[in-house]
Amino acid sequence: MSSPARLGFGESPRSTVGLEWEIGLVRSDTADLSQSAPEVLEALARDAVGPPEGAAIYAPHVAGEFMKNTVELVTGVCRTVADAGTDLTRTLDRVRAVTDPLGLDLMGGGTHPFARAADQQVGEKDRYARIMERTGVWGAQLIIWGLHVHVGIEHRDKALPLMRAMLTYFPHLQALSAGSPYWAGQHTGYASNRSLLFQQIPSSGLPVPFETWQELESYAGDMLHVGAVEAFNEVHWDVRPSPKFGTLEVRVCDGPTNLSEALVLAALVHCLVEHLSTQLDQGRTLPVLPSWFVQENKFRSARYGLDATVILDADGNQGPVVDAIGKLLVELEPVAHRLGCTAELAGVREIIRTGASYQRQQAVAAAHDGDLVPVVRAMVAEMRAGHPLPV
Repeated sequence: MSSPARLGFGESPRSTVGLEWEIGLVRSDTADLSQSAPEVLEALARDAVGPPEGAAIYAPHVAGEFMKNTVELVTGVCRTVADAGTDLTRTLDRVRAVTDPLGLDLMGGGTHPFARAADQQVGEKDRYARIMERTGVWGAQLIIWGLHVHVGIEHRDKALPLMRAMLTYFPHLQALSAGSPYWAGQHTGYASNRSLLFQQIPSSGLPVPFETWQELESYAGDMLHVGAVEAFNEVHWDVRPSPKFGTLEVRVCDGPTNLSEALVLAALVHCLVEHLSTQLDQGRTLPVLPSWFVQENKFRSARYGLDATVILDADGNQGPVVDAIGKLLVELEPVAHRLGCTAELAGVREIIRTGASYQRQQAVAAAHDGDLVPVVRAMVAEMRAGHPLPV
């Protein structure tokens, strides 16, 4: 047994919120992915200052990612989801000022519908080369994008109970955000192919449901000792504490295709974490599912999206995920009012009513005899419009 890693836990005001939104760069002429992130980031850097090195609180900025076809939009630490939306709007405008003249479009979603792994290029950082060497063919498949929501936690002791409880709501978030039904030109039969692709990478997927911080530090120390990771932030769990920032980071969601739905999903996460945190303050026992039920719910929501029947409690009771979401929204309404995101949370019902991203993508493909280029065009159009568009 190696020595535990001393992770610490950063200071973050309770229920502050920050977003990280991964976005693909698409060639306007072909609708295929472009390996242009280094060029875009270089242009952005000429007229902007990035976050301070190692800073726990930082300004909105754009970052590179594992693949050169991707940029990540990062907000500052915000009090409300609406404030995060303001950050993202300004950042999108900055990025478009660079990408439009280059003949590039911005595209959200969980995956690109027809891009091929062999055509993609990995970023030039040593860390990326090490990941590729370690993961081989699975690393080359990571043409995927997600939305990561950080919510501030005022005390480290809350981090793991909140992480375990959030897994109860995994299928709610996965079904609403699912936006990756196509892969390498094929219909996968999944609402979220991204979620199952990503879990093939070691130290990704569902978290280990540790009970104590000491157990987490022992795990981190072991993983560092055997060379599985070089830092704790390489543990890419779907839900994880972020010791650096003092947050719970929820990474369940496929990347949204538009700003409006990004804020809807962020509001749901924001409200859930605050709601569960309040229950801890009241001395209540948080809901927890056995790990095998969590795994099954992940599969069902990735496979069937909003049509999934999911496991609701530790007794194995089941029901439609849309019904579970509807009941949850009623429970969260007072929380949304307190956090100032009532309008954004109400958008969850709109996703259920009009269809999630994967359903819209499938409808566009059906309307064009299975041609996936119009699907990409529709996803690009939603990003530019900032909201879902009718098929």
